Amino acid sequence: MNNICDTITQIKAQLPEKTRLIAVSKYHPAEAIRIAYEGGQRLFGESIAQEIREKYPQLPNDIEWHFIGTLQTNKIKYIAPFVSMIHSIDSLRLLTEVNKAAFKNDRIIDCLLEIRIATEETKHGMSPETCQELLEQFRSLPLNNIRICGLMGMATFDAEERQIRSEFRTLKMLFDTWKERYFAQENYFKEISMGMSNDYPIAIEEGSTLIRVGTAIFGEREY
Repeated sequence: MNNICDTITQIKAQLPEKTRLIAVSKYHPAEAIRIAYEGGQRLFGESIAQEIREKYPQLPNDIEWHFIGTLQTNKIKYIAPFVSMIHSIDSLRLLTEVNKAAFKNDRIIDCLLEIRIATEETKHGMSPETCQELLEQFRSLPLNNIRICGLMGMATFDAEERQIRSEFRTLKMLFDTWKERYFAQENYFKEISMGMSNDYPIAIEEGSTLIRVGTAIFGEREY
């Protein structure tokens, strides 16, 4: 625990102005989050709706909570009252359900579209083709309580640097293409969430604006 703040400081020192750090605190206790908070960290990432719901009332209310895991539609209600951004939108149905929950809570929730850029079967996300279909449909739908703010992706774990770089580059290319085509007038479409503990330096070089770092900060997960 003593090294949490030092590690956060070291990582932030590497970040360009456009890139922010999300400290991934899933499976770690609220006490660890509080230590990071007292060291100046404000963005935290969680991937289990029930867990983030339990931690939220225990911690300062100016924390910016990012949901980064697979989200089931019946769990949206747990996070809709307070979540700042959902990184893992992988279908139009999920986006529609988030919009409904945001409306019930009188909020606008920022969302990222998750693209599967890795070769691993275990990775989630839409294909680029499916995502483009979603964006075409989205333009004609009255989803006024969500904002699509960018894309999220995970590179293949333990791949060679050349492959990781290529996967991140693909996500950046898709971001640039869709920004010009669908969001040219929207200054909030600006986020590329890519890069984790093992590959965030490469992600930064390839244009990431949000890196998601957990193990490097908090150590191994406490299940």
